[in-house]
Amino acid sequence: MVLFTVVPMLLVLYYAFTVPTEGGTTWSLENFTRFFQPIYLRVFIRSLNLAVISTLICLLLGYPAAMIMAGNAFKRKHVIMLLFVVPMWMNFLLRTYAWLTILERNGFLNSLLTFFSLPRVNILYTNGAVVLGMVYNFLPFMVLPIYSVLSKIDKGVVEAAGDLGANPFQVFIKVILPLSLPGVVSGITMVFMPAMTTFVISRLLGGGQFTLIGNLIEQQFLVVGDWGFGSAISVVMIVVILLSMAVMSFFEGEEKDVALW
Repeated sequence: MVLFTVVPMLLVLYYAFTVPTEGGTTWSLENFTRFFQPIYLRVFIRSLNLAVISTLICLLLGYPAAMIMAGNAFKRKHVIMLLFVVPMWMNFLLRTYAWLTILERNGFLNSLLTFFSLPRVNILYTNGAVVLGMVYNFLPFMVLPIYSVLSKIDKGVVEAAGDLGANPFQVFIKVILPLSLPGVVSGITMVFMPAMTTFVISRLLGGGQFTLIGNLIEQQFLVVGDWGFGSAISVVMIVVILLSMAVMSFFEGEEKDVALW
């Protein structure tokens, strides 16, 4: 933990709060001041917007899928679980490249639409393609935590709520949803963090036309060589992610208190 987590974090903090001078380095907030210029704030807002949209879509798709797999009536849950997990065994870059062949002008999607005499669509190199790539790659990170929590809920609690007169909707709102919040919070965190900082998806499916915060950090370290500014952006992202986790934990606690009351 010290070697692979603490030391790299200290190095990032060091570069973020220092700037090179003729005599070496000096402590400064110049890197953070630079980040809050309008051009970089627009990149941050665009990244935040796409990450939030992707996270919400993953939640809307992942929660029902997790509920279906956790239900007693579903007998093929292990097959569906395997279908969620198997793509994760493939390289992340290859999975993203596969969408290029699907969405390109003469790709599988447009060929299928042409076969049914439907108009072609131009999704590739748009925000929609980037969101699609995020949802595809990060959806398992939403489904698996929620499924893990839902599958451990005591069925007797659900049956007791029904015996006491609650209809299915009330059972879901007052029993299942509050008890599944730890999985929801975990899933949102696991999707939002990589969606906010991804650079491969935006580069390939966005065609380099949409610079996200992950692309900006990569450019500072690998292209420009400005480690101080790249580290400062990374520190800002760490703070944003920690704040989002704190907010989610707060609402999780509030929901549990309401449920207990």
